[in-house]
Amino acid sequence: MALTEEQKEIKKQYAGYKRKVTEVAGDMHDIVEDTIWTEYTRLPELSEKIIVLMEDVNNFKSKYDFLK
Repeated sequence: MALTEEQKEIKKQYAGYKRKVTEVAGDMHDIVEDTIWTEYTRLPELSEKIIVLMEDVNNFKSKYDFLK
């Protein structure tokens, strides 16, 4: 089934939400891989951001059956 123009726009918005989570997770990964000894104190903050962003992703996704 082809997506409507509105669905395509919603899918782009959904990708934006997912991108934000991936960026923060990437920051966390970089710390773990490269600078854990000096930047470990940032991990709780980044973890909290990931939780909030994932809630946003899941809430957005739950509104649209075609995203499931």
